[in-house]
Amino acid sequence: MNIKLVQIDGKLPNLALMKLSASFKNQGHNVVFTRSVNPTLFEPKFDMVMASSIFQFSKNRIEKLLANYPDAIIGGTGTSNWNLKIEDYIGESTELDYSFYPDYKFSLGFTQRGCRLKCKFCVVPTKEGKNHEVNSVYDIWRGEGYPKKLHLLDNDFFGQPEESWKQRVKEIQDGGFKVCFNQGINIRLIDEVVAENLATLDFRDDAFTTKRIYTAWDNIGDENRFFRGVNLLCDHGIKPHQIMAYMLIGYDRRETWERIWERFNKMVDFGVLPYPMVYDPLQQRKDLKQFQRYVVRQYYRHKTWDEYLDYYHSSKINFANDNQMELAV
Repeated sequence: MNIKLVQIDGKLPNLALMKLSASFKNQGHNVVFTRSVNPTLFEPKFDMVMASSIFQFSKNRIEKLLANYPDAIIGGTGTSNWNLKIEDYIGESTELDYSFYPDYKFSLGFTQRGCRLKCKFCVVPTKEGKNHEVNSVYDIWRGEGYPKKLHLLDNDFFGQPEESWKQRVKEIQDGGFKVCFNQGINIRLIDEVVAENLATLDFRDDAFTTKRIYTAWDNIGDENRFFRGVNLLCDHGIKPHQIMAYMLIGYDRRETWERIWERFNKMVDFGVLPYPMVYDPLQQRKDLKQFQRYVVRQYYRHKTWDEYLDYYHSSKINFANDNQMELAV
């Protein structure tokens, strides 16, 4: 068969598509990979088109793909078919095909699936169930010839049974691996044992160039638990500037700009790096996107919010509707 695999969004290699490709190629099928939702001029007729989307803002690209390939099978957390399982198509295969990403030299995967929390905006607990281990470090590492740099996609690394995560920590330590936890460490449930073990690892950002711990502070009500966790990390030698905290904005209808600035300012004052994550599946909140850009590009280090708006937009534009938050601080 001729099979087309489409990565609709996401900058990282797509694990699901990599599994599908490896399995299909082992069965003797011809597999074509693309990030485009449009057909090429001289492409062959495909017997199957499969695609993956992880972000809800990709709705227009999904619709375009379906217009071009009405029978396409589309899964992922960015779709209504987020509970679609690739095991239904390829069984329990774990082999990955990295050939679509020739410049990507790191090793990608999960040591565990599931999450202890049940955040309303997240499908992980429903999709993956309770925390359980799935791979060792050596199951994920691509082997000799590749750097010992692990990009773990675990949503709750320390949520798996303690004997399991301690074994993974030992494998990372003994193997001399650098590790990126860019899905975030659950700082609300961190304790002395976790902080002590985490501090022993060579944790990195997703480019493996900078020491970085990723975590999250999603609502103002978690302030005490968030800073309790941050202080535990600092007590064990992790520096505040090495911590990046995702801050969810736009999800809670009760949210105000005052609350957003309160979270932002408290993190900056402590030395933690905030990273706004905009919940805006309908792509209507240009004001929140502006704030995200202001923070992520760290304009706040040399410009006030008003100066940023004046300089880049000539005037203070209020993008919000009357029933939404006002832009002015």
